[in-house]
Amino acid sequence: MAKDSTKTTIEADGLRYRSKAPGSPFAATSSFGAATMSCFLCGKHRPRAMLKSKKLLGKSQPVCAPSCKELDEQLAKP
Repeated sequence: MAKDSTKTTIEADGLRYRSKAPGSPFAATSSFGAATMSCFLCGKHRPRAMLKSKKLLGKSQPVCAPSCKELDEQLAKP
């Protein structure tokens, strides 16, 4: 079963895809503190307030606080 090939053409404004929504789901907000960063361990994007710095591989990396699993459980509770 081969996938249907999608024909795309470059439009006059330079865009190729029409079905793709413009922009990023991680758009920057007006204040720096509300921006998101990805956790070095799980890779999920979280607000900076939900991350802490931990020294990994000789550098400080942002990781979920208190841990990725505990933070997922806290966010899943209604």
